Amino acid sequence: MTRVIVVASGKGGVGKTTIAANLAVALSMFGKRVAVLDADVVMANLEIILGLKNPPVALIDVLKGRLEISDVMYEGPEGVKIIPAGITLDGFNEENMEMLKAALREIPRDIEILVIDAPAGRDAAMVMDEGQEVIIVTTPQVSSVSDALKMKLLAERMGAVTIGAIMNMVEGKARELSVQEVENTLDTNVIAILPEDEVVKEALAYEEPFVLRYPYSEPTKEMMKLAAQLIGRNYSPPPASLLERIINFLRRR
Repeated sequence: MTRVIVVASGKGGVGKTTIAANLAVALSMFGKRVAVLDADVVMANLEIILGLKNPPVALIDVLKGRLEISDVMYEGPEGVKIIPAGITLDGFNEENMEMLKAALREIPRDIEILVIDAPAGRDAAMVMDEGQEVIIVTTPQVSSVSDALKMKLLAERMGAVTIGAIMNMVEGKARELSVQEVENTLDTNVIAILPEDEVVKEALAYEEPFVLRYPYSEPTKEMMKLAAQLIGRNYSPPPASLLERIINFLRRR
């Protein structure tokens, strides 16, 4: 049975889609057969991050009953199967929500893990279901964590299980909430802390996952550690060469 991990956030702009894309690739790098589905049919951009150009058919064609889920799966980096959203201004409704749940039951059996990039905010409930695992993405600001708490409660109402939170865009400033404060507010563990780092923005500009473009960066090390943790593996980051350390130092200046 395919394991489903939903990456969700209480608000937009916290890096949820970037995390979902890179997590899927990281899991694949550990040898897992992974698919990643963009469920944000209003503001779709997962395929851009993964370098998929103008897919002719997408999830919206499945929701409209025109195609099967296997018809809209594309080969992505490291063998990840990409299920792009397509674009509709209508968003989810009760009818295509049921179509989505039916489509998820048709995910090919050889897919071990399905990562779902959920819509931000309340619409995420449309893609959540009983038995799914949810990772909540937040930044270390009060407003973001407050919205993250609402998302966690919503996920639990839908029967999903929150397995942890990711603190993203962390700068290490005194104005930011601490890990302990975030954990106490959300009543869940922080399972990854991703620093604010230029490599993430650069990888986005090149339409490539940062775990591939910048394998020795701090965000990559944290993402690989998270992927290993989710599948019960051990991970030791590879040592960077002197040249790579110099490049990373200059990039952060």
